Amino acid sequence: MDKKKIEKGTKLILEGIGANLKRKDIASTPKRVSAMYEEILSGHSEDPYKELEVVLEQKHDEIILLKDIPIYSLCEHHLLPFVGKAHVAYIPNKRITGLSKLARVVDILSRKLQVQERLTTEIAEVIMKKLNPQGVMVIVEAEHFCMSMRGVKKPGVITKTSVVKGIFRKNQKTRQEALSLIFS
Repeated sequence: MDKKKIEKGTKLILEGIGANLKRKDIASTPKRVSAMYEEILSGHSEDPYKELEVVLEQKHDEIILLKDIPIYSLCEHHLLPFVGKAHVAYIPNKRITGLSKLARVVDILSRKLQVQERLTTEIAEVIMKKLNPQGVMVIVEAEHFCMSMRGVKKPGVITKTSVVKGIFRKNQKTRQEALSLIFS
């Protein structure tokens, strides 16, 4: 990440809106913004697949669900946040991973310029490719600040996206069981 370019761009934005860059409160803003972007967009330089390298052989063949994983992401269209939660369920095919590893995959993928639809798909694809489970279900619920504070100005509107693969797609009963666990 080129922090100097981010500082320069931030300075141009501040000048463009008429801010006084000599004011004590604003003088360090370009550096602060640069450091912030380095932190909240760190997913661009991380590999989510590496998080799932710890795989254990297990005979467990029922749903494993992580519910309400917090997500904080930045919409690539307006550079405004969208915040919410992800629910990740999978049914192992003799291979499991640590629960925290799944949450880390969500974190890495959400710390990139994103759209919610792609984020949801990427989470499911990483789990499918690395763990080769019987199925994966990912649901993301988020409020988009580009809708809340600009444009249509509708705060509180929640967008829900889902990706359903494998047994969750093929078997209505299994899908319904996962949904009841998520939304109970």
